[in-house]
Amino acid sequence: MKSRTGPREAADEAPASPDQEEARPTEEEEGDGLPVFTLRGAIQTVVIIAVLIVGIYFLLPKLAGFGDSINMLGEARPVWVVVAIGFGILSFATYIALFRAVVGGEVFPISWREAYEINMAGFAATLLFSAGGAGGVVLTYWALRQGGMERRDVGTRMVAFIALHYLFYPLAIVVFGILLTTGVLSGSSAVELTIIPAAIAGLVMLIGLAVALVPSDIERRLTRYSERHPTALLLAKLATVPATVAEGVRVALKLVSRPSRAGLAIIGAIGFWAANIGILWASFKAFGIAIPFGVVVMGFFIGMTANLIPFVPAGVGAVDAGMIATFVLFGFPEAEVFAAILIYRLVAFWLPIPPGVLAFFQLRQTVRRWKSGGLPIDRAPQSSLIRPVP
Repeated sequence: MKSRTGPREAADEAPASPDQEEARPTEEEEGDGLPVFTLRGAIQTVVIIAVLIVGIYFLLPKLAGFGDSINMLGEARPVWVVVAIGFGILSFATYIALFRAVVGGEVFPISWREAYEINMAGFAATLLFSAGGAGGVVLTYWALRQGGMERRDVGTRMVAFIALHYLFYPLAIVVFGILLTTGVLSGSSAVELTIIPAAIAGLVMLIGLAVALVPSDIERRLTRYSERHPTALLLAKLATVPATVAEGVRVALKLVSRPSRAGLAIIGAIGFWAANIGILWASFKAFGIAIPFGVVVMGFFIGMTANLIPFVPAGVGAVDAGMIATFVLFGFPEAEVFAAILIYRLVAFWLPIPPGVLAFFQLRQTVRRWKSGGLPIDRAPQSSLIRPVP
C-alpha cells in the first residue's frame, strides 16, 4: 500500500496549490456532512430501542416458552463475565488498530487516541444518528475530511478498511462450514447450517473479487465516452463510485497478499472477529454451556447476518433474535441460549455506548484543535504502520 497516492505525492514535493487549499474543509465547514444530534432524533431512537428491547428480551421469551430467561442472568458466573468484558476490550483495540493502519498509515498520521475517538464516536453514531444505519460511516468521513484528507482518498481508504475488515467474515463461514459438514470439527453437520451458508458466503466473496477486476481507468474511459456522447454525462459522473470501490478492494487484497508489509492491519482484521467470538464463547461458559468451537464460530457469523436488516438501529433486536434462533437450530436449550446471548450483547454492544457518546464530544474538541494547531494530513510521516505495497 503506497503511503502517498496521486496528488498527495506532488504535495510532498511542492506547496499546495490554491485548488488544493480550497478542497480542504474550512472552519466554517466543520459541521458539513455531520449528522445533527437533535433531541427529536434522540427521542425517536430511544423509543425504537425501548420497543425492540421489550419485544425481544421480555415478550419473546414468554411467547416462545423460554421461561424466565431474564432472571437467569443472575446465575451467570462472574469470572466468565469478566473474561467476556476482556474480550470486548480486545475487540475494540484490534478494530482501532485496523483503522489506524489502513485509513491512517503514513499519509494520515493520527495518534492512537485520535483513532480511538473516531471509532468509538462512530460506534455511538451508528445507533444514535438517523442516517439509514450509516451514521458511523458518515461521522468517520466527516472526521477524515476535517483532518485534511482529500475526498477521493477518504473514499478509497474507507472502502479498503471495510473490505479488509469484512473479508474474513465470509471466509470463516466457508472454512468452518466445510469443516463441520465433513466432520473434521465436532458439531451439527446439517446442510442448512453448514453447506448452504458456506455456498452463499463463497458467492459473496466471488462478487467482491469481481469488483476488484473493474478497470482502474474506468472513470477516464467513461469520461471520454461522455465527451462524444453528451447523453452519457451522468454515467461519467457515476463512474467515480465503482472506480473508488474497485481501488479500495484492490488495496485490501494487496494487503492480504503481503501480510509481512501489513501485519497490524491483518492482525486487527482477524483479531476483531476472534475477540467477538471470544465474548460469545465466554458468555456461554458463564452459564456452563459447552458448545463445540466450530459451532460457536459458525453460529456467530450466521446469527450476525441479521445485522443486514435495514432500518434497525445498529441491529438492535435483529442480531439478538438471529443469534438466538441460530443456536437453537444447532440444538441447544432455548433458555440458556437466550441468557447467554443477552450477556454477549450487553458486553459487545450496550456497555461500549457510554464511552462512545463521550468520544463523540471529545472528537469535536479534537477537530477544533486540528484547526488551530495543524491538521493530521500536514504532520510529518510517522514510521509506517503499513510499508508501501508496490
